Amino acid sequence: MKITKKKLLEELNKDLEWEYAAAVQYVQHAAVINGAQFDSIQKELLIHAQEEMQHAVMLSEQIDFLGGVPTVDVEKRETSENSLEMLKQDLWGEDNAIERYKERIGQAEALKEYGLRRVLEDILIQEEEHKRDIANALLK
Repeated sequence: MKITKKKLLEELNKDLEWEYAAAVQYVQHAAVINGAQFDSIQKELLIHAQEEMQHAVMLSEQIDFLGGVPTVDVEKRETSENSLEMLKQDLWGEDNAIERYKERIGQAEALKEYGLRRVLEDILIQEEEHKRDIANALLK
């Protein structure tokens, strides 16, 4: 499908919804995750929450710059009473984000929106770091 600026803005707003959801989910998971083996990842989840909110700010600025209106909608959040399941939910979220941002980078490139591409690449790098953190915690 050929990307248009309108479609790109729609997809960026969907990415923004996922960023809001990730921040909320990380805060909740960090508060309720328990077990000594999760002490270090618990602190990391709070850092992830802050970074996801920073991504939301970056996306909002880009959406506005491109002539759109940043959404206030929030995508689906996952909860669990099981600490391992929480981390699996968070890992799914990071995989989803990585896939979405790789697609978005290609779309920005196709529309010659190089500044946007750079912002998306910076977000992608952090999402990949989040995935590594969670994957490593799941190995322990």
